[in-house]
Amino acid sequence: MRLEELKNKHLGEIGTFARDSYEQELRIELLAEEIKKLRKERNLTQEELGKIIGVQRGQISKLENGLSNVTIGTVLKLVHGLKAEINFSINKKEEIKAS
Repeated sequence: MRLEELKNKHLGEIGTFARDSYEQELRIELLAEEIKKLRKERNLTQEELGKIIGVQRGQISKLENGLSNVTIGTVLKLVHGLKAEINFSINKKEEIKAS
């Protein structure tokens, strides 16, 4: 059975609440992992990165471990502090029908 079929079976089809929640959490975990990797590549401690962007070390730890909700503003601060770029995309799910 393919991964997509397994996700459909256990999480529901794309567009269902459970599936969308799972996909969103996965994206946040991947983003957190990339931030941690880049911080280490830049030879920065969590405390040093926190000072650069104006937050406590504990907040960086929570973000890197996916234990905190991340706002777009915080992500942008992190990316700027790490001297990196980030790309966002918005994908249309379905047509909107006017009443």
